[in-house]
Amino acid sequence: MNDAPFERHWLPGDPLDLLRTLAPLRRGPGDPACRITGDGAIWRASRTPAGPGTLRVLERSGAIEARAWGPGAPWLLERLPVLLGAADNPAELAPLPPGPLREARRAHPGLRLCRTGLVLESLVPAVLEQKVTSDEAYRAWRLLLRDFGTPAPGPAEGMRVPPSAREWALIPSWHWHRVGVDPKRSATIQRAVRLAPRLEQAAGMAHTEAFARLTAVPGIGEWTAAETLQRSNGDPDAVSVGDFHLPNIVGWALAGRPRSDDGELLALLAPYAPHRHRVCRLIALTGLRPPRYGPRLAPSDHRLR
Repeated sequence: MNDAPFERHWLPGDPLDLLRTLAPLRRGPGDPACRITGDGAIWRASRTPAGPGTLRVLERSGAIEARAWGPGAPWLLERLPVLLGAADNPAELAPLPPGPLREARRAHPGLRLCRTGLVLESLVPAVLEQKVTSDEAYRAWRLLLRDFGTPAPGPAEGMRVPPSAREWALIPSWHWHRVGVDPKRSATIQRAVRLAPRLEQAAGMAHTEAFARLTAVPGIGEWTAAETLQRSNGDPDAVSVGDFHLPNIVGWALAGRPRSDDGELLALLAPYAPHRHRVCRLIALTGLRPPRYGPRLAPSDHRLR
């Protein structure tokens, strides 16, 4: 039996591309905590400070229709504008020179940086994505939510709310191994969830302080902190330093170089601070990709070790 939903209608003051704004929150096509339905609605299952909640958002004629279920529903609806980038200000990015980057900005005026206000929700899957293929990480996320998450409130059949910090901490070592998560990543998650209250405070911190709070945990480096804060804080300057593909993509788009390293990545993005992550999102929308010279990264089955 489903409880009646809470509802909210919100009219953004600026163009909003709902799908692209919330796309970073989806961990693969089978993510049990984030779903896109045939009518264009986006469903999210979250563990809020008020408890589990399910949020459904749909854009109609420029207006946002939202429904939410569960104890976390009021919290999710109260924060709806912030989630959808109401606090984001892409106009602060200086005018771009002629070329694909400026064209991407012109063609996608509704791109905003989402802000969930929930650190652990983005941190755990970011750790799962360390040094492995996306498919490996997405599979582990699906299985862990299937086995340790809770059913999402409301009419969200098959969706799962991520575990609480305590529930993450109680996952036995053999189960991490069974879903393909090596001891280094599982140990990092275990350390992080034991510090969950302090890490959640980073959602209200400025860029430098939030990075320092997260990277103080062993196993959480610049890449993981950036991937987390891009989503929890809507941080426009959080660069995923250490990413396998990003230096080459940015190097190709901004300098025509087929291969670049992290130092060159940061040098190319420096003129765009404090909007370096926003520029990376725009570069992704250009469709520019460097030539490939070798095989893709092969998955590793840690269960065989």
